[in-house]
Amino acid sequence: MRSWLARPLAALAFAPALACAALYDEIQVYDDDINAPGEFGLELHTNASPSARGVPDYPGEVVPAHHFRLTPEFSYGITRTWEAGLYLPSSFDSSGHGSLGGWKLRLKWLPLHGDDGAPGPFAGANVEFGRLAQRYSQSRNAVELRTIGGYRAESWLLAVDPVFGWDVSRGYRSGTPDFSLQVKATRNVAEKTALGLEYYSEMGKTSHILPLKEQANTLYAVIDTELKKIGINFGIGRGLTGSADRWTAKAIFAIPF
Repeated sequence: MRSWLARPLAALAFAPALACAALYDEIQVYDDDINAPGEFGLELHTNASPSARGVPDYPGEVVPAHHFRLTPEFSYGITRTWEAGLYLPSSFDSSGHGSLGGWKLRLKWLPLHGDDGAPGPFAGANVEFGRLAQRYSQSRNAVELRTIGGYRAESWLLAVDPVFGWDVSRGYRSGTPDFSLQVKATRNVAEKTALGLEYYSEMGKTSHILPLKEQANTLYAVIDTELKKIGINFGIGRGLTGSADRWTAKAIFAIPF
């Protein structure tokens, strides 16, 4: 394993979209997962792209190349259909030195879903407000609306998330949102283990969808499993277009309280 990736991974083992953003805090398709009322949750989001962009898009930007991203996500179930969350994204360079990138608050509403992963359709939305350091995002403040829909069966899952993002910092505000589409399809292959695909497409503005070759489209082969009560989502992504990173590795660890 390359040294720039090995150090942060070792530390971890023992321990959507803003304008010109280099801090990819989470790579995840939302499905019917939601905390029960009064339940706390913790997820660790990690990802790294060995062949990511290495040239700054603006003065002072921390480029994503040779960086490992780590984001703790704290969540709390308010009611059966409402959940609140807090992200604290950080980034580590090739020497293992890291810095906090900022924070993001979210509120999820899931009025249609089965209890405890029961089969059936699900639908809802997630609203997020974030403030990142300028070295990670040219527009420091942003709002995201993620719509959530899909179906869970006994042996398979399909989730589709159309995502809309607005930069709201002065000088970057626009009434026209960025648009991305995220899709997940998995099938159970064993008890508590599923294999499948996740697809992420950054398509441009809603008023001007980019030609396919200019979109940042990535396809991940993923596994969802559980190890000693820790839920794990692991994936290897391949960029399908020139605007996407060629390869990306990502993992999410759901740690029980």
